[in-house]
Amino acid sequence: MTRIVMRGVALGAITLTFAFSAPIRAQNAAINDLRGKIFDAKMAQQTFAGGLKHCSELDGTNFYMQPRDRVLKLDDFHRSLDSLVLGRIFNPETKRPWSQEDADARWAQVRKQALDDKSNCALVASLPDLQKQLDDLQKQAAATQNKN
Repeated sequence: MTRIVMRGVALGAITLTFAFSAPIRAQNAAINDLRGKIFDAKMAQQTFAGGLKHCSELDGTNFYMQPRDRVLKLDDFHRSLDSLVLGRIFNPETKRPWSQEDADARWAQVRKQALDDKSNCALVASLPDLQKQLDDLQKQAAATQNKN
């Protein structure tokens, strides 16, 4: 009989522990998620430092060309690619004249870059808010652990 009572007490204690640890695990997951976003924002801040001063222009219709430290409009760049193909201008990357396939590949690349640039700007701009959210969650987690 005492074995059954002891097992019941032990199971109750385990259940109670899991019930209290679920919110803590959820908070820890949220904290780790925020830490990851903050890390990504700081990395973007370092790797995209030159483009950050142009964030007001990087709205998805422009992209930042790092080697020349300037912003180019996608439409203008597309027209330039078409001119390179029509003029059969030498493409140093492929060691032959520009083809429509080369231009299409480069066009897809710069459109993706325009979206990446916009996203990097938004991520870096959200850094102070992410850090505030992390501080708040860490304070909540500490308060929750102090209660238990």
